[in-house]
Amino acid sequence: MSDNASARLGLPYLAAGQLQKHVTLNEALTRLDALTQAAVVSCTTTTQPAGPEDGALYILPIGASGTAWSGHPAGALMRAEMGGWLPIDAPDGLLVVVLDSHQVLVRRAGEWAPLAAEAGEPEALQNLTRLGVNTEADATNVVAARLNKALWTALETEGGGDGDLRFTFNKQGASDVLSLLFQSGWGGRAELGLIGDDDLRLKVSADGGTWRDAFTVDRTTGRLWFAQGATRRETTVLTASGDWTPPAWARWVEAICVGGGGAGGNGEAGAPGTVRFGGGGGGAGGVVSGLWPVNGFSGALTVAVGVGGVSGVAGANSMVSAGGSPLLTGEGGRGGAAGTASSGVGGAGGGGLIRSNAGGDSSASAIAGAGQTQTRPDGPGGGGAGGGVSAANLAFSGGAGGDGALLHVRAPGGLGRTTSGLGGQPSPLAALSCVGGGGGGGGGAVSGAGYSGAPGGLYGAGGGGGGAGVTAGGAGGAGAAGVVWLTAIG
Repeated sequence: MSDNASARLGLPYLAAGQLQKHVTLNEALTRLDALTQAAVVSCTTTTQPAGPEDGALYILPIGASGTAWSGHPAGALMRAEMGGWLPIDAPDGLLVVVLDSHQVLVRRAGEWAPLAAEAGEPEALQNLTRLGVNTEADATNVVAARLNKALWTALETEGGGDGDLRFTFNKQGASDVLSLLFQSGWGGRAELGLIGDDDLRLKVSADGGTWRDAFTVDRTTGRLWFAQGATRRETTVLTASGDWTPPAWARWVEAICVGGGGAGGNGEAGAPGTVRFGGGGGGAGGVVSGLWPVNGFSGALTVAVGVGGVSGVAGANSMVSAGGSPLLTGEGGRGGAAGTASSGVGGAGGGGLIRSNAGGDSSASAIAGAGQTQTRPDGPGGGGAGGGVSAANLAFSGGAGGDGALLHVRAPGGLGRTTSGLGGQPSPLAALSCVGGGGGGGGGAVSGAGYSGAPGGLYGAGGGGGGAGVTAGGAGGAGAAGVVWLTAIG
């Protein structure tokens, strides 16, 4: 033990009868101020500061420069004091906090090293009970971090690793919870993990109180179950020709083509006492459907929407093509035949797996035939025929238009009448059904012109036939235009 200074911190002793004892005492207090709960400003600053605060401590790095610093070795502990610099002898075991890097260093064998190295393994911290990064950990959250970004990266093979990075989480038993909880404003919004059992689950919440399951993955089969459903479907209804590009998320495209409806035929005109038939009802447009993967074609699909026929003419085809190759064709309904002295035949329905509803046939001895509705109960209705006139000069009513989508969302056909027929109706729920009812046929007339048939209802319905007359036959009603439904599925 030295007679002049303390063994550990080297604090100078006061000698008996010493003059100016305050000098020795102040030197001892200065060393205590530097070494007790030591905090250094930096251990990487190489240039001696020009105006440091009194008491500021620095650990000199290699290459330190300055009038006072350059004469001391790397690792020296320097203290700013009244405009000058004072080296402080640092004993082994001294702990210092480095303020600019948040490190804790320890003096060992004359060198500074991270405190972690004291655990026996360089840069290792073992058996910590709490860890807080820029915040305080507590008994509930024993690891807490308050930051904006975090990075984890795998140890590369050249660094001694294998290039993989795997996080392992474990819970005690199946009924316990192992999850990632996502919050907004400290309120839970989503939770992913093994929540109360060993199946992988995702649940979400709007308020942190009521939770709804989004999906579950069965641990034994790997099957995925969506509590609220998961398939995305978006339907585009095309009533005019053009191009359509599937959205990027789509994996399949489902198409429904309805051809244009055929027009009703015109009624026959002739002198009283002769047999005259009304025009036949127009046939309904054909209905066809298809389902394709989007990787089966590239680019946009080209869509042609068939127009409805007029004056006994067939409706045009509706078509979907890819790269010039037809994928799907909904045939137009045939036009009703014009009435003659012997017949007024209804037009055939457009082709498909099941041919669509035909128009009604005219009669000169009874009410004209109604447009078909049950041949294709999911298709548009056929047009009713125009009423005829018998040789006895008896005029008959036109036939009713057939109902569209009889077994689905029914679109009523128009009534056939002794006067002008009534138009077919569109579907009352256009988002659920794409077909209309057939137009009603016009009545025959014993004088003047026959009554006109009515147009078919949207989409694809046949027009009603015109009634027979004396001076002129009634005009057949126009067929309704077709439509194309394209549904993207993802």
